[in-house]
Amino acid sequence: MEEIPVYLFTGFMDSGKTTLIQETLFENGFGADARNLVICCEDGDVEYEQAKLGTIRGSLVMIENQEDLTEERLRELDEQYHPDQVFLEYNGTWEVGPLLEMALPKGWMIIQSLATVDARTFEMYLNNMRAMMMEQFFAADVVIFNRCDENTPKAKFRRTIKARNRKAQIVYERTDGTIDEQDREELPFDLDAEVIDITDADYGIWYLDAMDDPKKYDGKKIHFLGLVYRPEYKLKRGVFVPGRFAMTCCEADIQFIGFKCKYDRAETIPHRSWIELTAEVKCEFAREYHGRGPVLYPVSIKQAEKPEDELVYFS
Repeated sequence: MEEIPVYLFTGFMDSGKTTLIQETLFENGFGADARNLVICCEDGDVEYEQAKLGTIRGSLVMIENQEDLTEERLRELDEQYHPDQVFLEYNGTWEVGPLLEMALPKGWMIIQSLATVDARTFEMYLNNMRAMMMEQFFAADVVIFNRCDENTPKAKFRRTIKARNRKAQIVYERTDGTIDEQDREELPFDLDAEVIDITDADYGIWYLDAMDDPKKYDGKKIHFLGLVYRPEYKLKRGVFVPGRFAMTCCEADIQFIGFKCKYDRAETIPHRSWIELTAEVKCEFAREYHGRGPVLYPVSIKQAEKPEDELVYFS
């Protein structure tokens, strides 16, 4: 049986999901030569035109109650429409996890998940409904910030998304529909320093940048305050992980983020102790990274006091 691709679109209401689906179907040619099924889970300002969908053998089905989006209902739609591809516009107030755990009809497979964001309201929603907002991004392959202008804090937005979902590709779309690729910010530390000093405030920014582009730090020396992770039953001899606990979404979503560190006397450093670490970074293959990444080689290690605030942040 041939695979039936399912494209999942998440994001709050009026973030541009419907517009993006219609552009994909009509302007980008995705709807040509295929039976297209659009499943829409909410009514927004932009509506689908049934007659226009008919020109590309497209069918629209509304499912506005979460309890109606079931495995049985999806099987019924498969039998009724026999789609070649499915576009699922998900409700921005529903949890994404239950959908991802659902047994889809035979042949159906989510091959791409896209999240849309109105750049003008992102910070407001983040401040007032952070957990619900971040729910839209944790499984997204692509996050599209639309309606961007010269005042959009793109680098800050990028860090917020990457803290929740490192694999996501992030796209910034201007108000005229063109793509803005200038999303990199000036880093708050000196990359050309003999030893790059990473403050507590900058640790989250450095972590994301080093994991995204480890080659940038290859051969450089860094210094930071870290918490030691070295449980005997999990790490190989001669390895420990210095890092920090970070708040990635909310107080209920705190994660330890650290780097592999090779040190022949690793067993002498107590688990969960605080240290000041100066180390050389090498970009090399590590099983823990599932590929190449920043591996630390200590130059000096000093015992340190626990900081007043043990958490680090990404903004």
